[in-house]
Amino acid sequence: MIHQIDTTDNIVAFRALAEVTKDDFLTAVIPAVEGLIKRTNEINFLLVLDTDIKNFTAGAWLQDALLGLKHLGKWNRAAIVTDSEEIITFTNGFSYVVPGEFKGFKKLDFNKALNWVEGNIHVK
Repeated sequence: MIHQIDTTDNIVAFRALAEVTKDDFLTAVIPAVEGLIKRTNEINFLLVLDTDIKNFTAGAWLQDALLGLKHLGKWNRAAIVTDSEEIITFTNGFSYVVPGEFKGFKKLDFNKALNWVEGNIHVK
């Protein structure tokens, strides 16, 4: 399940809990991201992982990939908040292969991640 987190108007933010499905992407993530693109012409995205990455179904992964590819040139900043070092490392490497900045943050640094995605601070 994915829940949208209330934030400023220039980003979309979500919390993933338990099992994440294709329907979660179709009903929550995709409409919010497409609405953000209409408003700002770019994607600033934050995802808090409060579930194990293994709980994402194949359909969820497919929708995630399709969303990323469909709007490849619109990505500005994306943060993944998790306590998994592997996911943080993977996320940080994304900036080298796709447009935009991608960063992984520990859960303890949620506010830092949010401020970075909003464009309020610079993080190396």
